[in-house]
Amino acid sequence: MNIPSQKECFKLIEKMDMMDHIIDHSIMVSNVARFLCLKLKKTSPDLDTRLAISAALLHDITKTRSFDTKERHSETGGRMLTELGYPEIGDIIRQHVILDSYENDSPVTVQEIVNYSDKRVLHDKVVSLDKRLEYIKVKYGTKKSFKDRIQIMWTNTINLEKKIFFHLNITPNQLSDCITEKIKKDEYFK
Repeated sequence: MNIPSQKECFKLIEKMDMMDHIIDHSIMVSNVARFLCLKLKKTSPDLDTRLAISAALLHDITKTRSFDTKERHSETGGRMLTELGYPEIGDIIRQHVILDSYENDSPVTVQEIVNYSDKRVLHDKVVSLDKRLEYIKVKYGTKKSFKDRIQIMWTNTINLEKKIFFHLNITPNQLSDCITEKIKKDEYFK
């Protein structure tokens, strides 16, 4: 499996001219994903923390340009990373908005961790699912088809949260206090 290093991720982020607030969001999503991977290793030993961190850093790689192009950034970002030789990263990015499947009786996957981590980060802060949902509804729920899609996604995310936290010794409300190790943007952008 080919996984870009953090340094390579930040070179790609710079090349794509991502907006600062999207970079900050992606960094926090990667911090949450890292924490969850490390905590879930006992029950899901196949989790690849490096894969989760890189996919989380790159999950919004085409979002900045999507404001102009109106493309679905999860699809184009996934395709971009696959074409760059990172098919596993591409698959995770493609599923960061809506997972291909939601299975409660299987081990937690990296796709689920990145998807869930994204749903817990508003801008660069870890927030509750309710707070994030409210933001998503206001920002993206302008059409009925989007509202319906958001509601389905949210029901699935609540179930995903239950699946993830069933294996942890913390509650979802304690997550933000647990994110103490953080990637620092200034280590990569000098």
